[in-house]
Amino acid sequence: MVDTTILIDYFRKTDKSKSRLFQHHRLFDQLFISTITEFEILNGATARQLDFWEKLLPRFIVLEFDSRAARESTRIVQQLKSVRKNIDKPDLFIAATAIVHGLSLDTLNRKHFIHIENLELLEQ
Repeated sequence: MVDTTILIDYFRKTDKSKSRLFQHHRLFDQLFISTITEFEILNGATARQLDFWEKLLPRFIVLEFDSRAARESTRIVQQLKSVRKNIDKPDLFIAATAIVHGLSLDTLNRKHFIHIENLELLEQ
């Protein structure tokens, strides 16, 4: 599963082959994103960028933020409180979605996710 930062990095790179997303497409049969990532991408896009995203997003399996992810989010919040850490809600929901689906997560903002137990981050 890839985080929003991986998609934005791909969008911004002139040479797409140097992006992590390009490498993931070569290594994995399927790539996943959360509905939260889909929201973040579309919400931040300008009218001119929407065409790019509308062509790219269907290449991913989009996982919904559901009841299991909501309950996992609650567990993560409690776990982070115990170590005096906090996380933004979108990152919380993305992490919970990855955990309940048993997926590793790749992100360019490891510091946002590093303290979450049971979340496997892909090595860079």
